[in-house]
Amino acid sequence: MLPYLREDFGNPSSSTHVYGWRAEAAVEDARERIAAAIGARPSEIVFTSGTTESDNLALKGVAWAGRSRGDHLVTVATEHPAVLDPCRALAEQGFRATTLPVDAQGLVDPDDVRRALGKGTLLVSVMAANSEIGVLQPLPEIGRVCREAGVLFHSDAAQAVGRIPVDVDALGVDLLSFCAHKLYGPKGIGALYVRERRPRVRLEPLLHGGGHERGRRSGTLPVAQIAGFARAVELCLAELEAEAARLRALRDRLWQRLRDALPDLRVNGHPERRLPGNWNVSFAGVEASALLARLAGVALSSGSACASGRGEPSHVLRALGLSDALCRAAVRFGLGRSNTPEEIDVAAAQLVLRVREARAARESGAPARRLSSQ
Repeated sequence: MLPYLREDFGNPSSSTHVYGWRAEAAVEDARERIAAAIGARPSEIVFTSGTTESDNLALKGVAWAGRSRGDHLVTVATEHPAVLDPCRALAEQGFRATTLPVDAQGLVDPDDVRRALGKGTLLVSVMAANSEIGVLQPLPEIGRVCREAGVLFHSDAAQAVGRIPVDVDALGVDLLSFCAHKLYGPKGIGALYVRERRPRVRLEPLLHGGGHERGRRSGTLPVAQIAGFARAVELCLAELEAEAARLRALRDRLWQRLRDALPDLRVNGHPERRLPGNWNVSFAGVEASALLARLAGVALSSGSACASGRGEPSHVLRALGLSDALCRAAVRFGLGRSNTPEEIDVAAAQLVLRVREARAARESGAPARRLSSQ
């Protein structure tokens, strides 16, 4: 990224001098590499500010462009707010949105998708891998349902690209959202894959102002971030299989340490059909927010990082049928490239200690002991 923050600081839209040419060449090289990573054509990649913008462009763009042909969208109860909130916004504009349920393990039934389709359905949006519970949805099956019905299919793949194999044709998707920072790349840069053949997807842009990205997303492109995005994708794909195996081993090690030491644990989401580095566990009788505040040097969360400030039980866990108590007792573990077996053991030991303290305090009716400064 550094050359494009220093000596090659040109605008890729400036076509009358060498500085612009160099910047444009860097962008198009990155576009080719990112497209290749998901089996797409370079011209099918639209750069955005991140997955939230990509999701909004996919849903609103298809809805607005197809208004004369239909008014119906289909999505799933466990989707990220970046999908659910645009669906609500479109409903306020007169569109209809159907939100499908999931089973107790977080999976949507492709037959439910089929039954939801009807006259006027424009788009189905189903997340590839859930950001909270790591569940992998049956995208190829849903893609076939959508293709048979002539309905466009979008997927938020922010958690999937770089962690599991993603090929747009194999999955049957027409639009795919993803970003760099989930791949250890820079924040503030994402992409939307927009299919150009069989069928050609038409979008109404969210942003107007310069006609960039073939008229689909106006705005000067951040060359350095795009270069970092492409390199991050390549690094993740080069180590995908080995890293997935390593993360599964760490995940299983964590679960064994917790399960052997603590009763009343619940894994939320499908136990096997999930991302390699994800666990979502409810510690019965414990408030996750209080538990996390008492962990020293361990970074965990109780929900989606993008919505964790809402202060209410996770809509994802509620969709699985969990009680509010179990929702509030849930901790999300996201294991990554830098984690080691030793760190897993330290984190597990801290969790066991703090959970035991919290449960003991609850049984006695006394407040849990404060974490010492040491």
